[in-house]
Amino acid sequence: MAKKFSKLRAGMSADAQVKAQAKAQAMLQEMPLQELRLARGLSQQTLAEVLQVQQPAIAKMEKRTDMYLSTLRNHIRAMGGELDIIARFPDGEVRIQNFAEPDEEPLTHSA
Repeated sequence: MAKKFSKLRAGMSADAQVKAQAKAQAMLQEMPLQELRLARGLSQQTLAEVLQVQQPAIAKMEKRTDMYLSTLRNHIRAMGGELDIIARFPDGEVRIQNFAEPDEEPLTHSA
């Protein structure tokens, strides 16, 4: 018989629980669009309806390795998020503001 994950986790040592939580957070910070959509509990059909496109367009977009930033921004917004473009350098990070929409207020970010 299958056990609930919460019971399995409760049986883990505190150190193992901390390590598992850290690994889960790391995995959530880097994922392809398809996995992000699934993690948000959305189907391709639901996302297609929000974006007013056909479901095959979502499948095609999730397989692309290159797309317009506006397309990616709309996709992320349809999932309830916001897209930020961050350049990382050895001495700090910079949020690139060129890609903000005209009606958006640019955010300041110190490096």
